Amino acid sequence: MIKKDLLLEIGTEELPPKALLSLANAFVSSITGDLDSLGLHYASTTTYATPRRIAIIVNQLDAFQADQIVEKRGPAVTAAFDENNQPTKATLGFARSCNAEVDELQRLTTAKGEWLSFRQTVAGKESEKLIPQIFKDALNALPVPKRMRWGSLKDAFVRPVHWIVAIFDHQIIPITLYSTESSNVTYGHRFHHPEGITIPSPSQYETLLEKEGKVIADFSKRREIICSEVTQLASSVNATVTYDGSLLDEITSLVEWPVAILGNFDKQYLSNPPECNIAVMRGHQKYFHLTDSDGNLLPHFVTISNISSSSPQTVRIGNERVIHPRLADAAFFWQQDCKQTLQFRLELLKNVIFQQQVGTIFDKTERITALATSIALHLQLDVAAVEEAAQLCKADLVSAMVGEFPELQGTMGRYYALNQGLSLTVATAIEEHYLPRFSGDHLPTDPVSSVIGIADRLDTLVAIFAIGQKPSGTKDPFALRRSSLALLRLIIENNLDLDLKLLLECAANALSEQLDSGVVGEGPIPVLADDALIDQVFNYIMDRLVSYFLDQGYSTHIIQAVVSDCPTRPVIIAKKIDAVAKFITLEEAEPLAAANKRIGNILKKAETEIPDSYDHQLFLNSAENKLAEELEQLTKEIDPLIIDHRYSDALVQLAKLRPVVDLFFTEVMVNVEDSAVRNNRLALLNQLQLITNKIANLSYL
Repeated sequence: MIKKDLLLEIGTEELPPKALLSLANAFVSSITGDLDSLGLHYASTTTYATPRRIAIIVNQLDAFQADQIVEKRGPAVTAAFDENNQPTKATLGFARSCNAEVDELQRLTTAKGEWLSFRQTVAGKESEKLIPQIFKDALNALPVPKRMRWGSLKDAFVRPVHWIVAIFDHQIIPITLYSTESSNVTYGHRFHHPEGITIPSPSQYETLLEKEGKVIADFSKRREIICSEVTQLASSVNATVTYDGSLLDEITSLVEWPVAILGNFDKQYLSNPPECNIAVMRGHQKYFHLTDSDGNLLPHFVTISNISSSSPQTVRIGNERVIHPRLADAAFFWQQDCKQTLQFRLELLKNVIFQQQVGTIFDKTERITALATSIALHLQLDVAAVEEAAQLCKADLVSAMVGEFPELQGTMGRYYALNQGLSLTVATAIEEHYLPRFSGDHLPTDPVSSVIGIADRLDTLVAIFAIGQKPSGTKDPFALRRSSLALLRLIIENNLDLDLKLLLECAANALSEQLDSGVVGEGPIPVLADDALIDQVFNYIMDRLVSYFLDQGYSTHIIQAVVSDCPTRPVIIAKKIDAVAKFITLEEAEPLAAANKRIGNILKKAETEIPDSYDHQLFLNSAENKLAEELEQLTKEIDPLIIDHRYSDALVQLAKLRPVVDLFFTEVMVNVEDSAVRNNRLALLNQLQLITNKIANLSYL
């Protein structure tokens, strides 16, 4: 098979930096997926992504598809011919669709019968003729929420297209897209080398772009260069740099020829909360901030220029001049915000809408406070601290600083709380109740913070479900999936023994009281705080619970064994799942699980009502007596263990039942003619199933 290298590149105006990586990955994924589906084999691929291009090189790609044997299945033989052995209309139609005669059809025998079939060899196509459509499909499939048009073109793309490169070894593949014809000419850096660069073959693409065009086309290589230069400059001022992955990727997406430059700012701005200065440097300027060995912010930054300037000092001075007013604004916001208390800002929340039908952020805060206080009473926490923190947890949303830097919500609330002399517990809770903000984020360090975070997410879930805005498909505007997982992490990983269904009832009641009193709500509420709403939200969270444990590495059957009976306390669920995971490693686990399933099937088929208890006097076989005696003894031992949540120890004890259970099913026939004996044996099995299912439904194992 002839092998060739393929290069496909689309050159555009500057692509959106936050989306560049996802666009490049989607582009490559689509192309490789189509190549695989067409049976075109290749050795490897290399992805390239810069602000002005997305490209792929496919190494050692088949020049031709292999010939394929295509088999079509027609009507069943029983329906293919009439009583005179003449082909039916179905057979004639199938032959025509295959462009064949009836006597050319074959017979295919399967487990379900015999069928007419037609097999033919289809010659493979040239890859060169398939690539244009593969390229076009990949561009059309890019995850671009809103495409743009330019000039008089009807076609739309993420940015205006300037050039297309399509080379198969040394040959140009003719492709026309967006009124642009493909060629073997790419373009270098917008300023260093705006002229065209001829690419003789795909293998020379990256080297020519770098040496002639001053473009580092490989995204990973460009990112490594940035990290290396930033680290070197930080070391020159005895500083360290902490890399934020999203910021690093965004900066890498903004430059084609990265040059790191060290800058400074006035030390007076170090009196600002460091998070404010960092937000200015990261969010507004895309700078890397520097810290000392203790993590304290230093008056230095590193910026990444997209040009190798002959006067880097001028670039440095320009960046220093730009950041000064930004930091001055942050200092002004901080000083002005400190003139008002969080309690004063609480009243301003009445003008901030959470959701039109369920009220303002102030209304939400009232519901959070009521729910958090109830949880605090249950957990025997400092109720006064919880109530105060819950009341003020959203007050910083109307501060000037958070208005400018929304990502500082909570963080600024902590600073404002400490500035006005509130307790560290309250200040910490205002910041930490937003944790975890994303998957893998750390949890709050204080139980008061966790309680308010739980109350906040419960209220959001109940309120949004109540107005019929639950997530559907990929749409989740209120981030309810993330809220559900965060809620579960807060409860489980902080070992807070809370009943999820009771919490939802409390949240629904708080919302219902506001709605009934007319305090909140505009427009109809499809679902009010009733059992159906609570069940709907509960089931939604439980679906996320299964995902949570799957991510922890537990198998589906272990999870289902525990959650099948719809338990409502996540901490207990977690402990039971862990216990079952250990139990299945025991030798006795599999036969006990099989026995449990057998018992369940027997009990389901019972034609009469099963008695609540069994009678020893009706036992006719010693195996029955042994099972009953062992069951009674184990019940006395297991029940205290379950009360103490020692589920692993309880399951180990339960494993002792295996010998007597095996003996019972070996020697005892359950469904005998004597109804009294039969019902007594069913009652015994029912008691056995009840005790084995106290921790998990073993039949799922």
